[in-house]
Amino acid sequence: MSWLTVYPWIKAFHLIFAIAWMAGLLMYPRLKIYQMNDEPGGKLFEQMRTAADRLRKIILTPTLLITWALGILLLVVSPMEPGLQGWFHVKLLFLLIITAFHGIFISAGKKIDAGTSGMSEKRLRAINEVPFVAMIVVVIMVIVQPF
Repeated sequence: MSWLTVYPWIKAFHLIFAIAWMAGLLMYPRLKIYQMNDEPGGKLFEQMRTAADRLRKIILTPTLLITWALGILLLVVSPMEPGLQGWFHVKLLFLLIITAFHGIFISAGKKIDAGTSGMSEKRLRAINEVPFVAMIVVVIMVIVQPF
């Protein structure tokens, strides 16, 4: 089996795991917002903490790692050289932004769990949309390849 035969399969699974990662990134801050609406130790607080923790362990972290691993594998087996194209550089920049927000959300979530969040509910709601906007740019760069 040649790499050209495997390439579309790697690409398909890369996209599947990227979608799962994005879904988790959109859901995680919402769970934390709901958690912030109760006192630490309260029933809702603990339910949302447990749900967010499971989401992080089962979906967010694994899909982040698998998406990145498959993306790197795509570069290794790519029949073309996307690294030399401008669209790829923009995609990579926005992928790094999404990854940074993954870290920001997890860090904020741990502070919320400890009851010491320095981030307001309003701010968490506002930045919850950033990864989605960044993902729009990534998809446009990959599909349209405007430059």
